[in-house]
Amino acid sequence: MPSNLVVRVKASSPEIQAGLAAIARELELPGEFPAEVTAAAERAASDAVLPDLDRTDLPFLTIDPEGSMDLDQAVHIERDGDGYVVHYAIADVAAFVRPGDPVDLEAHRRGETLYGAGSRIPLHPPALSEGAASLLPDQVRPALLWTIRLDADGASTDVRVERARVRSTARWSYVDAQRALDDGTAGEVLELVREVGRLREQQEVVRGGISLPLPEQEVDESDGALRLVFRQQLPVELWNAQISLLTGMAAASLMVGAQVGMLRTLPPADPRDVARLRRVAKGLGVDWPAGVDYPAFIRSLDPAVPQHQAMVVACTRLLRGSGYAAFDGELPEQTRHSAIAAEYAHVTAPLRRLGDRYAGEVCLAVCADAPVPAWVSAALPGLPKTLQDSARRAGAYDRAVLDLLEAAVLADRVGEEFDGVVTSVHEDEATSGVVVLAAVGVEAPVRSERPLPLGEDVRVTLATADVAARKVAFTLP
Repeated sequence: MPSNLVVRVKASSPEIQAGLAAIARELELPGEFPAEVTAAAERAASDAVLPDLDRTDLPFLTIDPEGSMDLDQAVHIERDGDGYVVHYAIADVAAFVRPGDPVDLEAHRRGETLYGAGSRIPLHPPALSEGAASLLPDQVRPALLWTIRLDADGASTDVRVERARVRSTARWSYVDAQRALDDGTAGEVLELVREVGRLREQQEVVRGGISLPLPEQEVDESDGALRLVFRQQLPVELWNAQISLLTGMAAASLMVGAQVGMLRTLPPADPRDVARLRRVAKGLGVDWPAGVDYPAFIRSLDPAVPQHQAMVVACTRLLRGSGYAAFDGELPEQTRHSAIAAEYAHVTAPLRRLGDRYAGEVCLAVCADAPVPAWVSAALPGLPKTLQDSARRAGAYDRAVLDLLEAAVLADRVGEEFDGVVTSVHEDEATSGVVVLAAVGVEAPVRSERPLPLGEDVRVTLATADVAARKVAFTLP
């Protein structure tokens, strides 16, 4: 089904587990790590050498979803006159994984961590991803330490990255971090995450960048019953993401300047898609003044308003076509990420994304004025395809898991009526589209004998909820 929602789930019923197993077979997902990979990871976990540079004096903290163990990033921020210094420690996977070793080869086969219903299919064995390489609290760890200076407006003025040993002193969940910020018990570093995060949001506006306010879809299981809800991200999640974006943009600037590396790219929106969205906005009754560009228009939307919610979903059309561009000696034709409105690279999640390890090594070499390691240069040309293939598999997995869960939630409610909002209508078939049912946290196909009323509240009937087929469908009388 058409969805751009993040799925976080806690469900383990036998029916769901059987469905997940079927998905794994269909998509040929990797299973348990081979014994030689696990053994190599365990050896690496005990053999890592810490960098000489000691920055355990900095009280880093991590901010992640509740229960996360694969902690890629730790942050520390301090004031610097009227500006700021952002210290961002990123797990140093290359301190444990050697080119061509069993862990490296298996990581290339997997590409990225996959998230399912209450489980993960990790990129690296737990001995590393949840143990020796993870930036867990009160543990000295090797890291790639980014030091980024900002002026009073939050604009970057200087960047460097180097290997260092670091130690996280506090582990925050998003919920706990937001609560502490709200009640005044957060402490200086977390308060500065909010302050800098807000400044970076303003910088995004200045650049013309956009962040679609798509909700997350969460699934919980209690007393044997499944429940889906749509959840808006907490402000601290957005501020934390801005620190990651800042680092990715800094990495891209280093690689573009040195003409070697790998960028995350997104082509500019097709003017025809923008024109089509203007027609959708008119049909929804959402004001889009002629002099307002689409980034400013998207920022004006409030997903709590049904018509705006439909508009947000329609705007995802503008964010299609993302990819990776590797280069060495000549810049690619497309270097920018149009949604971020800047050049950008993935470097902040090496425990969960294969390419981040390589991009991080390029940036280390650039800052040290040293040659890029040969193993990195040799891998760069083939990495974009590997990463695109793994991204397609992850997308297919996300969609299949969501379809399974929605069917399971609604399996015993066929024939019931639900209130919803039509969020999209097929261009070539006005009687088919997508309806969002906020009360039960479901987004699913809907059909009618008449053209669907885009953006309007509707009363639909559940026609199909087939768990085995992972299919949910509604009809509109």
